[in-house]
Amino acid sequence: MKPSQDDLYAKPYQQVSDFQFDDKVAGVFNDMIRRSVPGYGQIINTIGDLAQKYAIPNSKVYDLGCSLGAATLSIRRRVEGRNCQIIAVDNSESMIQRCKENLSAYVSETPVKLICGDIRDIEIENASLVILNFTMQFLAPEHRESLLKKIYEGLLPGGLLVLSEKLYFEQPKIQSTLDDLHLDFKRANGYSELEISQKRSSLEHVMKPDTLQQHEIRIKEQGFSQFSVWFQCFNFASMVAIK
Repeated sequence: MKPSQDDLYAKPYQQVSDFQFDDKVAGVFNDMIRRSVPGYGQIINTIGDLAQKYAIPNSKVYDLGCSLGAATLSIRRRVEGRNCQIIAVDNSESMIQRCKENLSAYVSETPVKLICGDIRDIEIENASLVILNFTMQFLAPEHRESLLKKIYEGLLPGGLLVLSEKLYFEQPKIQSTLDDLHLDFKRANGYSELEISQKRSSLEHVMKPDTLQQHEIRIKEQGFSQFSVWFQCFNFASMVAIK
């Protein structure tokens, strides 16, 4: 089925509601994220490559905030024959339902356990790989450290965390420049000024990005031995940390 086009903010609203991962968003999410996040396809493909390198036999792989299952599918294609189990979690019933449909379209021996729930309540154990792909930015800042602590404790030695996030920059000219480049990216992908403005308003109280330095400090404080950015385009980045 052809994915629906994202036109959720194409008409003017008297009051823009806070962004929610509801049925309307789930229905256009593929188009929304492709047109909004530079390098998203590359990130998804590379998550599969990293799974091939780091997912060890008889271990678990966690996709926390799995949305429609793009990262889960990328991982599953690359870990066949290793007796791994993928645990994919999202707190949106609409996302989980569509993720289930997407996963059922591909035959695989690698089981995926879908959980509709809060990622803060998920036990992490025997994990060789954990994915947070544009998830933490929607988690209240006061809960981010405890989630990373839980992930670190549940990872096997040498296990990998992949963390993709929109970044905030404390240097105002840098922040303004990269923000403008991102807005140009959205314009080039067909979003109108009205759509861009209303979408930004809807996310203002929901998405709270960190600086790269905040991510690095928080991750290293949990005990991760190595950390690096492996991908960045404008104000979007994907990072890796190794236990």
